[in-house]
Amino acid sequence: MKFPLIPEHARVSLQRLKTYNSTETLAALEKLLEPLGGMGAFVKPGQKVLIKPNLLSGKSPEKAVTTHPEIVRAVIQLAQDAGGEVSLGDSPGIGSPENVARKSGILTVVEETSCRFVPFEKSVTIHPTGGTFQQLEVAQDVLDADVIINLPKLKTHQMMGLTCGVKNMFGAVVGLRKPRLHLQAGTDKAFFALMLLELCETLAPALTIVDAVIGMEGEGPGSGEPVQIGALLAGSHPQAVDTVATELVGLQPHQVYTQQQAIQTGRPYTQLQQLELSGDPLESLKMNNFRPAKMTDVNFGLNRGLKHYLRNALTARPEPDHKLCRLCNDCVTHCPPEAMKIKGNKLQIDYDHCIRCFCCQELCPHGALMTKQGILLRLHNFLQKK
Repeated sequence: MKFPLIPEHARVSLQRLKTYNSTETLAALEKLLEPLGGMGAFVKPGQKVLIKPNLLSGKSPEKAVTTHPEIVRAVIQLAQDAGGEVSLGDSPGIGSPENVARKSGILTVVEETSCRFVPFEKSVTIHPTGGTFQQLEVAQDVLDADVIINLPKLKTHQMMGLTCGVKNMFGAVVGLRKPRLHLQAGTDKAFFALMLLELCETLAPALTIVDAVIGMEGEGPGSGEPVQIGALLAGSHPQAVDTVATELVGLQPHQVYTQQQAIQTGRPYTQLQQLELSGDPLESLKMNNFRPAKMTDVNFGLNRGLKHYLRNALTARPEPDHKLCRLCNDCVTHCPPEAMKIKGNKLQIDYDHCIRCFCCQELCPHGALMTKQGILLRLHNFLQKK
């Protein structure tokens, strides 16, 4: 089948897939990539290929926290068939890369396919040009690759609204350097979203393939509910893929901070009319009643000083569920502003220092951190629904 010539990066392919059956998954991925020229359009013989999945934490595949291992298996096989020297790596939010990869089922796939596993450990400082961030630290393994295949799971995200192609590349930042960037951004979600955009653009993955067979809704990316979406998405530009993914689950651009920032800063591929869609029709795959993460911030055009005084009313904050909390200390250890502690056999949060990054909720292995919205934020949400 021949496809018309279109501007580079502007095509996004969609393919229906309802289960993770290995045979069906491989066939669906081959069909997904056909409009893009197949895997051979991205991987040449002898090239070093890095597959970057979502390895947030060590949860089993059915929890929909990580990229499904059968998607990983099929992508490894296609990249190897194209002649690539394939490795896979990520830097999880919590836990060692090996343990997270093992618990999620991905390390077994890596071993069975003779792929090389590269736990991101060594960081290198890079100096992007032309953006806001003049210095970033990323994994050496990412920079060593000739080709990066970005392999996100489609999920809600308590801070950014949605995690997909752009957000998934944040895993290239190693270990505790992630909290530093959260701390640098503070409560400014737009600033953090801009960092994610510039990081993704600097690393420039050649191909983004989204696992949206079973996604996550609600309080993602670590504590939401698995939801059947039944789709795969692929494209050569993460922003283009994210635009389609946002539409697929029925979210508005203002609900996804990276999407919002991409539009406000004039980046390309933020509108469906700028894209050429191939494969299964988007309308036939779109979800109804997808449950977004709770809104965590609202801006009434107030100046920064006034917003500071109204902070608790205008924003949401993480709140412990003491019945679910097992006092494991993971959230305390990974809190960027060190605003959490365990005292008197209870988890406590210092909200004067909390930056509302929701890292604690994202990383809690027991789902023990809830989202409490301020009164003006709840009122704003209520009025929007009327």
